[in-house]
Amino acid sequence: MATQKEYIFMNKIKKMLWGICLLFVATNANADICLPSLIGDNMVLQQNTKVKIWGWSGPAEVIAITPSWNNTTDTVTADRNAKWALYISTPKAGGPYTITISGSGGQKLVLQNIMVGEVWFCSGQSNMEASYNYLGIKEVGKDALVGYNPNIRFCSVRKTTANYPQDNCMAKWEVCDSTSIREISAVAYYFARKLNMDLNVPIGIIQSAWGGTAIEPWISADIINSNPVYKKSSEMRKPLPWWPNEPGSAYNAMVAPVTHYTIAGAIWYQGESNTAFPSAYRSLLSTMITEWRKDWHTEFPFYYVQIAPFKNYAKDSAAFVREAQVQCLTNKKVGMVVISDLVDNVTDIHPQNKHDVGYRLANLALFKTYNQPNIAWRCPTYQKMEINQNKLIAYFDADIKIAGKKVSELFIAGDDKVFYPADATTEGNKLIVSGKQVKSPASVRYSFSNEAIGNLFSTEKLPVSPFRTDNWSK
Repeated sequence: MATQKEYIFMNKIKKMLWGICLLFVATNANADICLPSLIGDNMVLQQNTKVKIWGWSGPAEVIAITPSWNNTTDTVTADRNAKWALYISTPKAGGPYTITISGSGGQKLVLQNIMVGEVWFCSGQSNMEASYNYLGIKEVGKDALVGYNPNIRFCSVRKTTANYPQDNCMAKWEVCDSTSIREISAVAYYFARKLNMDLNVPIGIIQSAWGGTAIEPWISADIINSNPVYKKSSEMRKPLPWWPNEPGSAYNAMVAPVTHYTIAGAIWYQGESNTAFPSAYRSLLSTMITEWRKDWHTEFPFYYVQIAPFKNYAKDSAAFVREAQVQCLTNKKVGMVVISDLVDNVTDIHPQNKHDVGYRLANLALFKTYNQPNIAWRCPTYQKMEINQNKLIAYFDADIKIAGKKVSELFIAGDDKVFYPADATTEGNKLIVSGKQVKSPASVRYSFSNEAIGNLFSTEKLPVSPFRTDNWSK
């Protein structure tokens, strides 16, 4: 018979062995299958490609994925970190479909009401974020009354930050209806509506925008902090309590998780918060485009909005940001829309007309991405100049015309850099400029200020981008 000390010792051993046994069972049990918020009911998947389905489960658990459009099952085994990912082939646009995700431990998830079509990532600051609930945009309020459209789906990424790139974000797919339309970006909604009407395919919008943010939080911190000019630009702004200012903070939490999701392209409306140091914006925007494309592993199209006229910036700072945005057109697969004619109040940094902004972005995509003919998409931009005696001739990438009897917001200067009001005529893609006070012209500037609204248009009634023919520092 065992002594009391031996009995106590044996009981301890039994409890230890039982604990080890329970730990072994728990460790090898198949954990619940977890999916990122972007993978769920009501989502839109990019058509005619391979899309990534990813998530978490028990380590070494076998995950089977079966989409209803072909009823073909593919499997993947979770790694030792409990992560798994699988690429599945999508058909041409259509739906609704289901996707069944099963684990070897017996769990089964069925994702419902899935569409296949075109998916676009929509980002920027307040003019991209602006919705009916955000700014009270009246036209959206009217559209909400008849807003139900099962072929348009929204996924809004919640505003948050992180110190390191994340695999997941807070988001949820919703069908376009009278409630969701009031909450989503108005620009993104009208962009989606136009694409849906013209392409006749389902459209998915992933909105990841934060009012007030400069561009640096949307670029990884390593890139910003390793470049003295970028770092200086980031430090030019006073931190405020309503939005992040730290480099990479929005990128880590609101872009990095979405880079796993296959998209057709991106639209961007931002720049107002970078007017404090406009000279860096061209390089910053190009860098962001390059980084995002690298992370998505594809050179997707990127279309953006030139910032609107607004009176209360530092002198001419917005003009230099707009110039930087024009200069970014040298990047591949990019496009820009000018919206100066859509502003009726230059003391409001948030123009109410988001309908035409969204439609102009959609027309860019329809022509440049979807190869649709007969689309009015080009906002003319300045290309080069020549001087002919007392006249300066500016050339554009499209034919232009004057809306009215005289060009407004047009100035001419000689080598003394003193600008005077100018006169001009148009001839095809040429603007022929002269001024009574300037006998030997050196430069012309058009709408080159914070709040100027000009009256030069393409023959398709799209506004000419503000420009200058010089590179003077002021």
